[in-house]
Amino acid sequence: MIRRLVVLALLLPVALPHSALAQASPVFSDTGPDAAAYGATQGYPVAVPGTRVDQRTIVGTYSHFDEARPSRAIPAASAPSTLARAPQELQLSYKFEGKTQTLDSYLERNPATGLLVLSDHTILYEHYRYARTDKDRFTSQSMAKTLVGMLAGIAVSEGAIHSLDDLVSAYLPELADTEAGRTPVRALLSMTSGMRFHEVYDGKDDIMRLSRALMRPDSGGAIEAISQFTTRAQPPGTVFNYAGLDTELLGLVLSRATKMPLADYMARRIWSPIGAEAAASWATDGKGHEIAYCCFNAVLRDWGRLGVLLAHDGAWEGRQIIPRPFLLDATMPAAPFLAPGQGRKLGYGYQVWLLPGDRRQFELRGIYGQMMLIDPQTRTVLVHTAARPNATNNAGDGELMALWNALVAQRGS
Repeated sequence: MIRRLVVLALLLPVALPHSALAQASPVFSDTGPDAAAYGATQGYPVAVPGTRVDQRTIVGTYSHFDEARPSRAIPAASAPSTLARAPQELQLSYKFEGKTQTLDSYLERNPATGLLVLSDHTILYEHYRYARTDKDRFTSQSMAKTLVGMLAGIAVSEGAIHSLDDLVSAYLPELADTEAGRTPVRALLSMTSGMRFHEVYDGKDDIMRLSRALMRPDSGGAIEAISQFTTRAQPPGTVFNYAGLDTELLGLVLSRATKMPLADYMARRIWSPIGAEAAASWATDGKGHEIAYCCFNAVLRDWGRLGVLLAHDGAWEGRQIIPRPFLLDATMPAAPFLAPGQGRKLGYGYQVWLLPGDRRQFELRGIYGQMMLIDPQTRTVLVHTAARPNATNNAGDGELMALWNALVAQRGS
């Protein structure tokens, strides 16, 4: 049963029927599509550490990832920032496969665990499904890659990374005699390292090999894990190949250059400055170092704050957190073959997916339906967490984009 919580001054939340209030307050539901298959009767269990996440455990695990995996904590800001709420909850309709749909009908047919829409610093829509709440930390999967990319931009502005054209070996000298070490940092950012790496999520590919090498209890650490990938397929900067290996290398460069763990750098440079309301966490490998290509965990509204930061081209309430020139470069193709429509629908920037169309729009994307869509022109942000049945190529991708396009059109230019 859907219930809306209204926070009144000095009072506890009060459950009211959905139709009783017009304000864009958070809405919670104990169910969702195929809830029984997602473990509803078992309370949406978290996968036992070391076991494979399946449909029964994905909802619980993806909202309590730091219970399933060792993680480094990132504290909430000492002074949380305020997000306003629209006086009327967003009403939106869109066309998909010849039928008119709404936000509510989307949630009734798609396994989203959270859906948040903001216009600038104002919440327009905030819904949770499958008994998830605004206290749960939703995992990013590969949305974390964009965070690593933005931290790299900050590190360049501070001089910790001297140049994007530096080779990896300038920061990781132990890789000097390897193809990975001979790769420019800029190529890691744009997924054009040229390293042979196969990522298709079939349980037997290179990303699984890398993950196992990092996450097993007796892991030799990230340098050892990436050292199993030694072959260069193409010269750096010439061919796009989506590879968690590139982001893992970038994370190592960042940690070495800044002389601090990724989580600590994130806390000081982004999390605290944007006024995050809750603690976050970042999953770590067998040696206690953050896994750069995935698994940053945060509450939905703090994901929204990150989106607002990016929608403002790296500025937060007048303070430039991420250098604007870097963010603009990051959200545009660095070469023609990285533009949308060049062999793939989406383009790629610096650890950011680029949407097709005449205006600059971009997204953070993770497997099983994790997504953040951003339109800087209208400063519209949509955050979507999910437990889709397949890692990629889900039918829900097309519908979510139809929803997004209708939302941007409604917000105007």
